[in-house]
Amino acid sequence: MARILIAEDDVRTAAFLDKGLRANGWSTVHVTEAGQAEEFALADDFNLLILDIGLPGRSGFEVLRTLRARGSRLPVLVLTGRARAHDVVACLDAGADDYMPKPFRFEELLARVRARIRDVGSDEPRTLVAGPVRLDLWSRRVTVHGRDVTLTGREFLLLETLIRHAGRVLSREQLLSHAWGYDFDPGTNLVNVYVSTLRKKLGGDVIETLRGFGYRLRNS
Repeated sequence: MARILIAEDDVRTAAFLDKGLRANGWSTVHVTEAGQAEEFALADDFNLLILDIGLPGRSGFEVLRTLRARGSRLPVLVLTGRARAHDVVACLDAGADDYMPKPFRFEELLARVRARIRDVGSDEPRTLVAGPVRLDLWSRRVTVHGRDVTLTGREFLLLETLIRHAGRVLSREQLLSHAWGYDFDPGTNLVNVYVSTLRKKLGGDVIETLRGFGYRLRNS
């Protein structure tokens, strides 16, 4: 599951991006300041950074230059209200991989996001398999012992996270981070609820609970 970092200080734009990207199957994390964007981009495992140039404090240009100076190869899609040719050139010279002027059409942004993630993950397998569970990442089809199982978008994301780490124990906090992002209270029972639902659909023996540690998807 690809993870996208959104650095945008406008609340409405950020909420629009967050909702749309999650609806299309990606995990998102939202930050509002340049320092946060740098910290998260350098410290965590993201597939793409969507970066607003007009961040408070320091500009997105400075964030870009810092990332590239530190050796980060994270793809960066810039959102900017500046559409003049020299502004576009400045974005690309600073290290951006792509840019979009504001306002933008979400369909076009979606296409650009797909292209950037595809470029980076060209070796990404189409199918994930663990024991009797098979996920087709392209068609979003899930089968268990050859039987089709219908999952909601969030259930699919949670199962994808578990199957990518099959055999390993993942804490509730790790599952929240990968499937929901960082904007949820660690004390929430969301993971418990969704794991319970997945067990009903997949079979009770597919996901193990290790009390005090977390959950593990059987890989055999």
